[in-house]
Amino acid sequence: MSNQDKLTVQALQWHGDTLQVLDQRKLPDVITYDHYKTAPGVADAIKTMRVRGAPAIGIAAGYGVALSVKQHFPNNPQTWQALVNEDIKLLAASRPTAVNLFWALDLMQKKIAKLDNNPVAVIDQLAIQIHQDDIAANQKMGELGADLLDGVQSVMTHCNAGALATGGYGTALGVIRSAVQRGLQTVYAGETRPWLQGARLTAWELAQDGISVSLIADSAAAYLMKSGKIDWVIVGADRIAANGDVANKIGTYSLAVLARQHNVKFMVAAPTSTIDWQINNGSEIVIEQRHPDELLPDCYLQDDSLVSAWNPVFDVTPAELISAIVTERGVVLNPCEQGLEILKR
Repeated sequence: MSNQDKLTVQALQWHGDTLQVLDQRKLPDVITYDHYKTAPGVADAIKTMRVRGAPAIGIAAGYGVALSVKQHFPNNPQTWQALVNEDIKLLAASRPTAVNLFWALDLMQKKIAKLDNNPVAVIDQLAIQIHQDDIAANQKMGELGADLLDGVQSVMTHCNAGALATGGYGTALGVIRSAVQRGLQTVYAGETRPWLQGARLTAWELAQDGISVSLIADSAAAYLMKSGKIDWVIVGADRIAANGDVANKIGTYSLAVLARQHNVKFMVAAPTSTIDWQINNGSEIVIEQRHPDELLPDCYLQDDSLVSAWNPVFDVTPAELISAIVTERGVVLNPCEQGLEILKR
């Protein structure tokens, strides 16, 4: 039995010629998997947030490329690479912020460029390897992060950085899972508007693993910290700049500011594939803006309405507000002072 088979929650299931995607928009009320056999279908699943979370998006994209090769190579043995590259462009355009998407597609593209004949099995195995490596990285991060929480009784998390957002086990929730096994008592989850990933996904996912969780309104976080009930805030990341600035779900930055004000430590857990060494700092990170109708009630969606909405999906937390960045390659304490160079190996 593989590590993936042992997981309670699986966002992605690969069946050789089909990628099954758990539709996270319908959780927790409905548990349903959509089946995809083409790269454009996978791109749509990413764009419409059926699958979300930076590592899971990268994994899904890898499988999307594998589906593209299966589709194009048998029917177009002379031109399959060009056709697959068009699908890769489509996948790359599905979400702009999650660097794991582009990391996975770059791995695929480099491998494809070296293949002339019989690429199906090779690309299939690479996609599976990306998935398996992510699960192993999550489990390693979980243990390293839990080491920092020795004696800690209470933590808070934001959005969903668990098995639903990764290949399995999770980044932030992976740390929390490992810490619960060592005695962590209390987990708080912010609801995470406007998509309510905390309320719908994190609370459900932890409950599936038998972990108690207390849900709070996003606006209650400051008061909770002031009460002294929180020791650490633990979040994931969608992109990390070379200086340690972190892009994550909107609301992460405000939690980091609140944590600093209340002497609460702040941890980011993410695989090294989330680090974008090509950008110097967070000001270079493209922040995805989603449609206003995700925020606006129907009565404000008329053409003549005076009510509009600003709907950034992510914000950037500067490195100076981060106590620790935890990766599968190691932990960087106070990244503003230490930098991330130790992880470059």
